[in-house]
Amino acid sequence: MMKDAVNTESVEINPVDQVRSTIYQLLSSLFAREIDHKTLHDLTSEQAQQFWAQLSSESEFKADVNTLVAELARLKTDKALLELAADYCGLFLVGTKHSASPYASLYLTDKPAKKGDEPLLFGEQHQQMTQFLKQSQLQVQSEFPEPADHLAVILAYVAHLCTHSTEAEQHDFIKANLANWLNNFVAKVTEVDTGNFYQALARLTYAWVKSDAEWLESESR
Repeated sequence: MMKDAVNTESVEINPVDQVRSTIYQLLSSLFAREIDHKTLHDLTSEQAQQFWAQLSSESEFKADVNTLVAELARLKTDKALLELAADYCGLFLVGTKHSASPYASLYLTDKPAKKGDEPLLFGEQHQQMTQFLKQSQLQVQSEFPEPADHLAVILAYVAHLCTHSTEAEQHDFIKANLANWLNNFVAKVTEVDTGNFYQALARLTYAWVKSDAEWLESESR
């Protein structure tokens, strides 16, 4: 639907994995950058409405999908778009106590942060994700100047894995690099988000990843 945070190549894949990859790519794109007019058009097109309706048919996704669709329908003016962009900036681009930084390293560090400490970026998780990308002959897009352990990059990489690896490999990656910190990130977004869009997006992402991991586990037995 939209360009994500990682450069990937196209291959012929089965329909189930195509849908899974598309969902991960969509979630990645929404965490990668603010919603602009083109993105809004894509997200509210007839094709997108069918996609949202299909996704909301699953009970665990319904409430958050409905919230996202309702919030998107409210974005009828430049002012509304700017306000949502301000929410994005305050949540994900500014490192304060009122933000929810989307970097795995901030949730997986063994050492608790002391007051006044700067968040450790480009650390172990960044290096690890960079290695994963390199092994798959991928790279973070040059216009996305973020550490590789950014949630958008990890989700885009899982989208790639959906079409390039086994169910067992996908499950192991999600368990080791996403499922082990995503819940804490969602809790932080829910705590500090003053709007509805991004906390619904975060909850939907967690619910989707949890559901997909369970499906992968059953498929790889």
